[in-house]
Amino acid sequence: MTYSIVARDPATGHLGIAVASRFFAVGALVPHIHPNAAVATQAFINPLWGIEGSARLQAGEAAEDVIADLIGRDDGQAQRQAHMIDAKGRIAAHTGTACIDWAGHCSADGVSVAGNMLTGPQVIDDTLVCYLDNLDKPFAERLLLAMQAGEDAGGDKRGRQAAALRIHRGQAYPWIDLRADDHADPLEELRRLLDVAGDRYLFFAEELATADNFSGCKDRTELDRAIAEHEAHMKAAGVSSRSFATTPKS
Repeated sequence: MTYSIVARDPATGHLGIAVASRFFAVGALVPHIHPNAAVATQAFINPLWGIEGSARLQAGEAAEDVIADLIGRDDGQAQRQAHMIDAKGRIAAHTGTACIDWAGHCSADGVSVAGNMLTGPQVIDDTLVCYLDNLDKPFAERLLLAMQAGEDAGGDKRGRQAAALRIHRGQAYPWIDLRADDHADPLEELRRLLDVAGDRYLFFAEELATADNFSGCKDRTELDRAIAEHEAHMKAAGVSSRSFATTPKS
């Protein structure tokens, strides 16, 4: 009932998961990311595969060992699908024999794509090819382009409802975490939200505390200057924000 991409950006080491489905709030349960490991768990979902699996990968266990153990312990594994990247960049994937057709997975260096209840194998094939063909694009944009290629190839055979994008930049918290839980065109909604994030949020995200800098930014002068310059550039270019935010009250 879902297809997703799990990837490590080769230029930065950042980790991301994008997912789309004809299933409400798919982003609530599928993506699980730690600073150096990521898991997408889907099909007849067992969220513990993502919660436990990502923590074990982050602790240094190999992806193949973790997924083999999850399969061995879960009596419902035939209905599960999961794919993951461990702390050393190794990929492992499982598509249970009882997952609803079409179901399968594919991968390349640093990226894995998996899906079930799809119109056919071209969905994951086109998702992977598009990702690899756009390595020059920013990571978030690349993930959404890849997902759109999968949708254009047929996507979830039941239709569309929800999508999500989560990216971590080496921290326990996400750099960005976007969800369209119930939308007629959820991938387009994610693109709108990513545009809106670029108005102000992504400037703020660069100044947050990190594991190496507990206090983060202590003076917002440069942050405010950067946001003001961006707003002035948008105005000069005649570009309006796609945000639905209301104006300040007088």
